[in-house]
Amino acid sequence: MDPQRETPKKNNTEHLIADRREGIGVCGWILVSFSFLLVLITFPISIWACIKVIREYERAVVFRLGRILSKKAKGPGLILILPCTDTFIKVDLRTVTCNIPPQEILTKDAVATQVGGVVYYRIHSAVSAVANISDVHSATFLLAQTTLRNVLGTQSLAQLLAGREEIAHSIQAILDGATEQWGIKVARVEIKDVRIPVAMQRAMAAEAEAAREARAKVVAAEGEMNASKTLKQPSMVLAESPAALQLRYLQTLTTLAAENNSTIVFPIPINMLESLGRKNRGG
Repeated sequence: MDPQRETPKKNNTEHLIADRREGIGVCGWILVSFSFLLVLITFPISIWACIKVIREYERAVVFRLGRILSKKAKGPGLILILPCTDTFIKVDLRTVTCNIPPQEILTKDAVATQVGGVVYYRIHSAVSAVANISDVHSATFLLAQTTLRNVLGTQSLAQLLAGREEIAHSIQAILDGATEQWGIKVARVEIKDVRIPVAMQRAMAAEAEAAREARAKVVAAEGEMNASKTLKQPSMVLAESPAALQLRYLQTLTTLAAENNSTIVFPIPINMLESLGRKNRGG
């Protein structure tokens, strides 16, 4: 393990232990004792003001004379709050949905786009969310916007359209590392919408159409080639047997007679037409 990382953790632990040993002082204990006495004197009326109910998905960070009590959150269930000396802040531990509005982004290949996203996160340390930052939800929202713009600014338009999942994982890792000291755990990041200019949409559509037409021509040419190879085999069979050609002719006449009785086809060899043309020119 890195000794540089162990040193801050050790210093933080020692700092917390020192705070606990120092406590609230003599005056603090006098005030706390007076609060207990006040509760006992006004019992059972005071018990209704001192007992607070914390829901299953909530935690309460209790401050006693300005210090976080026992350095951990209370709840769920019933907690006791002393009058005059104790205050508390409720923290919701449920997953929060942060909708990032479309951001104006200039991609790596200089294409202006608008990209929106959604971030799902939750608070896993109520004490850190209260003590380390003033407004954890607003800070997470602004950090998500900035991270989205910074990450997408390093990607080209093709990478942005094809690699949404990888980009989302990268943004999630950056946000999770940055918000860890705030007690935030980023559960998921999604790229919701990518908007590109109309002119760029037309250019991409024209490019895709041209690519499809090129593939269609290649497929048609391959079909013609395969058909010509297939027709070559029966032509070789007919060339070996002249009687087979005559039978094929009679079969064709039978087919035409069944469909249209008024049509009769007489095949004329091309050689005969060439000989007739020569006679006409000679005559």
